[in-house]
Amino acid sequence: MNAITRRETISNSNLLLLISTVIFVLMYGFAILFYPHSFLQYQTFFDLFSLNAALIIITLGESIVMIGGGIDISIGAVTGLVTMCCAVFLELGKGSVGGSMLLALGIGIAFGLLQGFLIAYLEIQPFIITLAGMFLANGLLTTIHKDPLNVAMPNFVRLRDFVIVIPWLGTTNRLGNFIPLEVKPGAIVVVVLIIALATFLHWSRFGRNLYAVGGSNQSALMLGINVKRTKFFSYVLCGLLSGIAGFVFIMTTGAGNVGNASGFEMKAIAGSIIGGTMLTGGVGNLIGSPIGALTLLTINELIRAVGINSNFQSIASGMLLCIFIVLQSSVLWLRRTGGFKLRSRRHHQPAQL
Repeated sequence: MNAITRRETISNSNLLLLISTVIFVLMYGFAILFYPHSFLQYQTFFDLFSLNAALIIITLGESIVMIGGGIDISIGAVTGLVTMCCAVFLELGKGSVGGSMLLALGIGIAFGLLQGFLIAYLEIQPFIITLAGMFLANGLLTTIHKDPLNVAMPNFVRLRDFVIVIPWLGTTNRLGNFIPLEVKPGAIVVVVLIIALATFLHWSRFGRNLYAVGGSNQSALMLGINVKRTKFFSYVLCGLLSGIAGFVFIMTTGAGNVGNASGFEMKAIAGSIIGGTMLTGGVGNLIGSPIGALTLLTINELIRAVGINSNFQSIASGMLLCIFIVLQSSVLWLRRTGGFKLRSRRHHQPAQL
């Protein structure tokens, strides 16, 4: 008997991921077309990952919380606090690199545990709790050390300066010299986290529960899902990623500063939305989160290439965010009303008679 072809509607998460991916590819293609000297280089593309690894990591954390129907506006401040604590620990406390990694993870998890407990089990609004967490982290940040602090510990400097050289990829400069591609460890951390977290949410029971809770708390309860525990662990995971992002940030810059990761929480929320994660919860794809962050970063690089005042970066980002919110709402509304359908094919062998 021949195989039967079954047509299934593509999920909202994958549909929004497809839209965000197409827009990013078109935008980067536009940049290559008009500014080939800047964007038609492997190094430029990989620098988006290497130099902005911390932002992409906290965008992943923000997306996890938003898929569960929550929000975390403390994530940037916690990342900055972790960065400064690691700088003080390494430079003034003469600690080890391994110890600073554990310190970063500990601070991030502590904030995740505290905020997750208050939000999930005491049922306090996430905006209020994470706003208080942002103030707490910023206050601790300025209390620990007010001035910029460069880390000169030899072991850390070697880690900061370490790069992975890919000799068969690179660019030829204007003098005709070939420069091989260099990738910082932060970019590798980002790729590993994207693959691990996307796989975890797709295949694990926690991931399925998170989407159900974000879609509807009442429906999730009727399905026997522990809603409070799911929300709690989403904030713990977000805090863990904040700790990782903080260490990656200092590993990239080599210094602690009061302004470290300032405004990252808003960029993370914007990147999550542009990447296809809905503020209402239940819809999103972690693969789209870095795509959303890269879209914002590409806009900024385009503005620099054009030579326009840097103040227009915020204007362009705000306009793009509004466009994506309207686009997402329009597409999902059309799908609900039956005005827009996109289907995928799957082939299944029938059972033997």
